[in-house]
Formats: sequence, C-alpha cells, structure tokens
Amino acid sequence: MATKKKTSRTSGKRKARSGLSQAAGAPFRVALKWLGRGALVFVAVLLALIVTFKFVNPPTTWTMWSERQRLGAVDQQWVALEEISPVLARSVVAAEDANFCNHWGFDMRAIREALDEGGNRGASTITQQTVKNVFLWQGRSWPRKAMEAVLTPFVEAIWGKRRILEIYLNVAEFDEGAFGVDAAAFRYFRTSPDKLSPYQSALIAAVLPDPKDRSAAKPTKFLARRAQSIMDGAATIKNDGRASCFE
Repeated sequence: MATKKKTSRTSGKRKARSGLSQAAGAPFRVALKWLGRGALVFVAVLLALIVTFKFVNPPTTWTMWSERQRLGAVDQQWVALEEISPVLARSVVAAEDANFCNHWGFDMRAIREALDEGGNRGASTITQQTVKNVFLWQGRSWPRKAMEAVLTPFVEAIWGKRRILEIYLNVAEFDEGAFGVDAAAFRYFRTSPDKLSPYQSALIAAVLPDPKDRSAAKPTKFLARRAQSIMDGAATIKNDGRASCFE
C-alpha cells in the first residue's frame, strides 16, 4: 500500500508539473499563433497590392516617402513605357540586368558568379529591385532579402516583363530626390524621356548603382567610360533579341 501511495503521489506531482508547464507555455503558443496570423495577413495584403499594381500605378514607395520627409519634396512624374525612348529602356536593362528577358526573376548565373567572388558584387535583377523599391525598404538585411525572394516570382507571374520594367523606370532613384526617368531626363538634360539620345540614355543608366554620388550631367571619366560600355550593351541586346520582351 505504501508503494501504491508513493506511486500515486509521484504521478500527481508529474501531472502538476505538466500542468504548470502547459500553463507557462500558453502565452508563447498564443503569441506564436497571432504572429502566424499576422504574417498571413501581411502576405495577403502584399499579394493584393501586386494584383492591383498590375493595373494601377503605385502612388509612392517607402524610399520616396522617406526622402520626401528628409528633403521636403521629391520629383516624380509617371510616364508610360510607350512614352519612354526605347534606347533608354534598353540602356537601363543593359546596365542593370542584361538577361532580363531570359529569366523568371532570378538570374542564377549572376548569383553563382557573385557567390564565386565572395558576395562582393550584386546579383539582383530588375524584378528584384522593383519588388524592393515598391513593396519593401532599402538595405541588405536578411528579412528584407527573404521577403524579396518570396514576392519576386509572384511579380513576374502577375505583372509580366513590360509592366515590371515600366514600374522600375518610374520608381528608381536617379538623383537625390529625383525618381523615375521623367525626373532624370529633365534634371540632367532638360528634356523628356522620349527625346533622349543614346549617350544621354546611357549616362542616366550609369548613375543607377549610386544615384546620390554620380551625375549624368557632370560625368566623371569613369562614368563616361561606363556610359560608352552601356551604349554597346544596349545595341547588343537589341540585336541578339534580349530586348524582345519589352519592345
């Protein structure tokens, strides 16, 4: 009988500890559940925006908003892809993502080359940059990159190449407070994006990696050489068909 009582007391203690453990873990499980629900709602909102922006132009971006707070105003005027000089579109693609028409959002060859070089060079496609510019924030944090990777295939599938390039050309920053090719064409050359020459187009494309420290109006020797290379690249992708998806 003593053994049975001891066993009973031991069993009771185990149940009590188990109950306390479950009670202590309850807030964590509730928080995890609500966190999961919040993540699903966030993803659903982003997917809804992706569908919406296939037909409606994004009114602003996080970068535009933050620059507007810092500078007081930004320059951005939406221009349809049909109203942008084809050589400007080709120049930007040649400079930023020459295989834009041949991938599904990720350029695996560029990614492998970047990894081989120790990650010292970028491998983001125009689609990835558009996702970052429209839906996310600047920076190299892993959460941002992970969200970018999740959203990129949806943007590719829903928007298509022409819409992706049109949005990119209208939201990318080309100078401090100047967003889109309309602002870039006027600020640098006092003209509209449909009247840019091949060299002017190449200069505008050349500032994209570092728009705050590069000027298409006052190009350094490096920027001038870069523009010449971009002109050659723009002609190449026209001739070999790598511009066919947006022309």
